[in-house]
Amino acid sequence: MSLVKSISGIRGTIGGRVGEGLNPVDIVRFTAAYATQRRAALPNNNTIVVGRDARLSGQMVEQIVCGTLMGMGYDVVNIGLATTPTTELAVTGEKAAGGIILTASHNPKQWNALKLLNEQGEFLNDAEGKEVLAIAEREDFSFAEVDDLGHMTSKDYLPYHVEQVLKLKLVDVEAIRKRNFTVAIDCVNSVGGLAIPAILKAVGVKNIIELNCTPNGCFPHNPEPLPQHLTEISDLLKSGKADVGFVVDPDVDRLAIICENGEMFGEEYTLVSVADYILRHTPGNTVSNMSSTRALSDVTRAHGGEYSASAVGEVNVVAEMKRVHAVIGGEGNGGVIYPECHYGRDALVGIALFLSHLAHLDMKVSELRRTLPDYCISKNRIDLTPDTDVDAILVRVKELYKNERVNDRDGVKIDFADGWVHLRKSNTEPIIRVYSEAATMEEANALAQKVMAVI
Repeated sequence: MSLVKSISGIRGTIGGRVGEGLNPVDIVRFTAAYATQRRAALPNNNTIVVGRDARLSGQMVEQIVCGTLMGMGYDVVNIGLATTPTTELAVTGEKAAGGIILTASHNPKQWNALKLLNEQGEFLNDAEGKEVLAIAEREDFSFAEVDDLGHMTSKDYLPYHVEQVLKLKLVDVEAIRKRNFTVAIDCVNSVGGLAIPAILKAVGVKNIIELNCTPNGCFPHNPEPLPQHLTEISDLLKSGKADVGFVVDPDVDRLAIICENGEMFGEEYTLVSVADYILRHTPGNTVSNMSSTRALSDVTRAHGGEYSASAVGEVNVVAEMKRVHAVIGGEGNGGVIYPECHYGRDALVGIALFLSHLAHLDMKVSELRRTLPDYCISKNRIDLTPDTDVDAILVRVKELYKNERVNDRDGVKIDFADGWVHLRKSNTEPIIRVYSEAATMEEANALAQKVMAVI
């Protein structure tokens, strides 16, 4: 069993002994700790939003979380099956003290998590997250007496989310409708099966081929939208039946794109292509994390803006975006953050903007991809054992490559003249992520293997 406690939330495998997995006792403990932190931060706000993806454990976790929040004296707005960005928008829509998203994102079915939001519908910052963990460790919380118990109401926030996307000036419904796209989608049998058809129909797409759109939590393949997991939709595109394919993860904050010929657009290039569209119309600055492609920097500078890199993690990207007043940002895992809508990764926003861009250019998806700077990124991992000393490994790597440009703000990133390698301990899994980028995949893999051999 696994239980990963970090500032971004509590993630674990379902079941097991207390303290060793995500079980009812630990769910109550961390939910109560979060409610205590929110009460201290906003003593006069008595509302918290709860939404969940469709994974098998979702209903069990939802009932425990909602009951615990009511037991802490909070009124709960339960939006049920909902994407992560929908839940983020619901927090501000309800003017709530915060929100809890019940999703383990791309993790397999045995995982679930509590992702914790502040009153702006954004992830808790470092100090707030550490405070929640400290409260949970001390079990320093007190439940409400009978007259002070909270109540629960249920709402559907998907129509509101779609409405917010349609309000964006750069979402061009008329241009999309005129192109009469046929769009194939794979929603891994989670909440994307509800949200993605809704946004496509709203922006004028009439022809939708749905794969795995039943939100029952029975993932038909590994739910992380990586090329090796997307053979079904890729084969469909190769047959010439659709103009573009979209794939989302279980909570719909990551977007992968498939070209009309079945080739992968590249998850790194979801953000790059959307940023290219935004910057053509609203020049400005951009942000992605240190593990994302150099292509965003190239595109930004071509449009006269400045690019900044943040530490990995959505909360870090958002903080940097606010600092430099970025007009677009996100992460190289297919996460698009467009402040005109909200400060959160949002596949619905990504789809609407990408289709607008594609419609304006009057190109095929593969042709659009060839207009962007071309790099190859290799994403590798090293599984950790309980006795692995990650810090010692990173210090050793840093020492070995001290003559190169080394950045240790988030793990260790080594910039070579013709590429880079970034090593960091994952916030969500017991692994070290090893990402590398170069002009060709062979060179990127070689860079990664060179550093991994040291480890």
